[in-house]
Parts: sequence; structure tokens; C-alpha cells
Amino acid sequence: MNLHDSVMTALKAAMKSKDTLALNALRSVKSAILLAQTSVSKGVMSKSDEVKLLQKLIKQRRDSAEIFTQQDRPDLAAPELLEAEIISQFLPEMLSEDAVEIAVLNAIDKLGAEGMKDMGKVMGSLSKELAGKTDGKTISGLVKKHLMS
Repeated sequence: MNLHDSVMTALKAAMKSKDTLALNALRSVKSAILLAQTSVSKGVMSKSDEVKLLQKLIKQRRDSAEIFTQQDRPDLAAPELLEAEIISQFLPEMLSEDAVEIAVLNAIDKLGAEGMKDMGKVMGSLSKELAGKTDGKTISGLVKKHLMS
């Protein structure tokens, strides 16, 4: 079952249960999928494109929640975080930080990286390898940590 079908199934369930928060989140996912499919040449998105799209939507929600929290508006931050949780159920299982750290150390050894000047090389390799399994911020933080030491 592709992402669009999964979202539509969840959307129908949310309609039946009258869960307005889930409806809003799922409608925005559906809209983003349709928009992305029109920009893809064959109208079919790859799995990696779907994961990137979902990660983007989740990041938007978390960033909004952070801004609302900074402005002392927890009433607006809470729904954003809940929507991020609802959207994240469609992502594949994420790697733990320990697993990402092992991948970072392996990439550093394999590429022979010796300092911060090699960060781009390591990040490029890891971004392809760990696409959809973790976010770039986690990878970047661990690469910096190990290249600086």
C-alpha cells in the first residue's frame, strides 16, 4: 500500500471517529502528496520522496510549535505537536541515536575523514545511506562531534 492509500484509509477512519485534529493533519498530508505528485514527471512518487515529504511536514509542525512555545502560546503549540505525531505514524521506523552513531563512525573510517574539512564528504555519504531513517540534524551533530575529536 502506498502512502496515498494509507493516508486515505486513515482519513476515512478519522472522519468516522470525528477526530478533527487528525482530519486536519491528514488533509494537509493528502494535499502535500497531491501537490508533489503533480511536480513529479510520471505522477508517482518514490518511497524516498514520500519520506522526505513526511519529514518536511513534521518539521514544519515542530518548528511552528517551538515558535508558539517561545511566544508563550501552549494552546497553539499542543495541536501542532499532536499533528506531527499523527503524520509521523506514516514514516518508516527510525534508527536509534546509537545506530546512527555507529553508521557515522563507519562512514568516517571508510572515507578516511580527518577533520571538519571532510564533513561535506561524510554528510553526503550518510545522507544517502540513512535517508528516511533519521533526520539530518542528528547526523550533522554526530558527524561534527566525531570529526572535532
